[in-house]
Amino acid sequence: MPYVNIRVTNEGVTPEQKLELIKGSTELLVRVLNKDPATTFVIIDEVETDNWGVGYENITTRRQKEKQR
Repeated sequence: MPYVNIRVTNEGVTPEQKLELIKGSTELLVRVLNKDPATTFVIIDEVETDNWGVGYENITTRRQKEKQR
């Protein structure tokens, strides 16, 4: 029973993109590890940009700086 957890920032990932991630992750586990897709779980967590940090700052701040450039 594989479990895949994908975390992305909540910046407009569409339902279609999420479905593609679910299908692609499942297909990879089927192809590489011969896992049963019926028992393969894929969870997508969308994280607020205030709660995701890198390099001493959160993503909200980084995105604001990028817009100012």
